[in-house]
Amino acid sequence: MNMSLGGKRVLVVEDEMLLALDLEEGLRDAGCEVIGPAGSVRSALRLAQNSDIDVAILDVNLAGERVFPVAQVLSERGIPFVFATAYAGSDELYPAEVRDVPRLAKPYTVGQAVETLDRMVGTPG
Repeated sequence: MNMSLGGKRVLVVEDEMLLALDLEEGLRDAGCEVIGPAGSVRSALRLAQNSDIDVAILDVNLAGERVFPVAQVLSERGIPFVFATAYAGSDELYPAEVRDVPRLAKPYTVGQAVETLDRMVGTPG
């Protein structure tokens, strides 16, 4: 099911610790190497700038701070990512340059996250 994710390095940016740990476990079960999880914009920026990453999942709201600076770094590096958010349908929240980025609506299951990331890295382009 998750053949595309095997061996991929996935940056996890999530401030809800239980969700981050579940996601980390699910991604490892899918054969991924997990970078993070990062629970703040500051730590996520450090990882996004300095780590080898294939794909990322970004919680939009990290303790009241928006994750968009991290999204910008990933975009500049050509690294695909998905937003995990309770604001999936609120286009006005997102800067214009990231409005087309896929969104995973919270609450989501770890399986949904893995499937979304698998589709992203499994699709040429």
